[in-house]
Amino acid sequence: MRAEDAGRNRSTLAHQVRYAVRHPRRVPRHVRRLLRDARLRLRHRDHISYYRAVMASDAARSVEAAVGHNPSREKWARIGRMQFDYLVGHGLSPQHRMLEIGCGNLRAGRLFIDHLETGHYYGIDISPHILLAAQDTVVREGLQAKLPHLALADDLTFAFLPAGHFDVVHAHSVFSHSPRHVIEECFAHVGRVLAPGGFFDFTFDRTEGEEHHVLHEDFYYRTETLVGLAAEHGLSARFMEDWEELPHRQSRMRLTAVSDRARIVGP
Repeated sequence: MRAEDAGRNRSTLAHQVRYAVRHPRRVPRHVRRLLRDARLRLRHRDHISYYRAVMASDAARSVEAAVGHNPSREKWARIGRMQFDYLVGHGLSPQHRMLEIGCGNLRAGRLFIDHLETGHYYGIDISPHILLAAQDTVVREGLQAKLPHLALADDLTFAFLPAGHFDVVHAHSVFSHSPRHVIEECFAHVGRVLAPGGFFDFTFDRTEGEEHHVLHEDFYYRTETLVGLAAEHGLSARFMEDWEELPHRQSRMRLTAVSDRARIVGP
């Protein structure tokens, strides 16, 4: 992430005016988003149902855009490969059991499924539209024999999943669309499903200025906010510096259980 991006507050009127002057053709689209935001917030009081409605709206307008093929399938494949290569290079092994939060239509999941042993991939998402697209990806990629699990989720408590089961939990471009209470819910419960020695990697939209959100779709957090929030739930956080070298606008963090770290380091 570029330094000027990290310090920018996209919610201010000044930023929006400057953006509109530089990109006048994008103004009608933003106005449509504003109107949709107002309408959906009246209908959906909790964020999960609100964002599920956003995704349904996107899918109704453009299935390709809704599943990440905007602007192209080539970019979709490139970002998925970037996620996969990074995680494999940072500890993901075929024998690991993996939970992917916000699996989408398996942009990276198709590669994880192929890499992992049969039955070791579990993807969850809040959108039934996107999970149907994920099933299509399984068929298109010929991954049926790997028996991937795909499940609809209504929160991030993971209550229906077994304790201590997953060696790796992954959430790409999930917290960039999540208010603080959703992230805190995840942090409060992810430790239960992590196996001893397991880790949780996630990306987020980082700001080094004032934390803010644009509409209720895009959220920007300071690194220390998420580090502190993780610590409140017994998780140790590490900012992944080398991810910043890759061509991706979001930052990345890895959480591990403090108890696991104590076992390694000693008293």
